[in-house]
Amino acid sequence: MYSAIEANKRKTVLLMVVFIALIAGLGWVFSQIYGDLYIFWGTFAGSLVYVLIQYFASAKLALSMNGAKEIQKQDDPRLWRIVENLAISQGMPMPKVYIVDDPAPNAFATGRDPQHSHVAATTGILEILSDAELEGVMAHEMSHVKNYDIRVSLIAFGLTSAIGMIADLFMRMMWFGGDNDNRPSHPAFLIAGIVAAILSPLVAALIQAAISRQREYLADASGAEMTRYPEGLASALQKLGQVSTATRRQNPSSAHLFFANPLKGKSIMQLFSTHPPMEERVARLHDIGGKM
Repeated sequence: MYSAIEANKRKTVLLMVVFIALIAGLGWVFSQIYGDLYIFWGTFAGSLVYVLIQYFASAKLALSMNGAKEIQKQDDPRLWRIVENLAISQGMPMPKVYIVDDPAPNAFATGRDPQHSHVAATTGILEILSDAELEGVMAHEMSHVKNYDIRVSLIAFGLTSAIGMIADLFMRMMWFGGDNDNRPSHPAFLIAGIVAAILSPLVAALIQAAISRQREYLADASGAEMTRYPEGLASALQKLGQVSTATRRQNPSSAHLFFANPLKGKSIMQLFSTHPPMEERVARLHDIGGKM
C-alpha cells in the first residue's frame, strides 16, 4: 500500500512536468507566431494561477455540480457506519460523507488529501447493493483517498482544463485577432500553432484517461485488500454492469471521479475512456480473491 502511495506521489510530479511542458510548448509556439515573449510568460503564469484555483476549489465544485448533500450519522446510519469502519481500520481521518439523490447506482471520492476528503454515494447504489457490496464500493473510494489518487486526479483535471482553455484562446486569437498587424504572418509558425492548438488538448486528455484507468485498477486492488473480501466488490461491479450508471446530471469534467462511468452512451473512442471495462475489473478481482 505504501508503495502505491509513493508511486502516486511520484506520478503527481511526473504529471506536472509533462503537462507543464505541454503548456510551455503551447506558449512558446504562440509567442513565436506573434513575436512577443510576454505571451509565453503570460501563458505560464496564467496556467499556474488557474491550476492552483482548481486544486483548492475543484472538490467543492464537483460535489456541487453532482448535487451531493453532506449527511451526518443519523441521516444514513448504514452508509456512515461502513465509511467510519473503513476509516478506523485503515487509520485514516473520517472523510465527509455525502448522498446524491439519483437513481443511477454510483459513487465517487474527491478532495486534495486524506485530511480534506469527501466520499459520496447515490441513492440508487444504496438501494441495490448489499452491505458487503456497498462496503466493497466504499473501500474502493476510500482507497482513492488513501493512495492520494484524489490529488493526482485534481491536478490532472486542472492541467487538462488549462491546456484546453489555452488552446481555445490561441485559436480564437489566430482567427479573430483584430487588425492584420496583430495576426500571425509566418506560414510555418501559423501551421505549427494550429497543429499545437488541436493536438495538445487531445494529448492531455489521453494522458488523463490512461492515468484514470490505472487508478481504477489500483483502487479495486486496494479496496479488496481493505475488506479482505474482493468478491463483494466484484459482485457490486457485476450488478452495476447490468444497469445504467448514467447520472441525471451529466458532467463530463467530473466523470473520471466516479466508481462507474456516469455518462450516457458509449465513448466515441475507447482511448479517451476514463473507466476500464467492468468485465476486466471483475476478472482481476476474482484473480486477487484466488490468491488470498
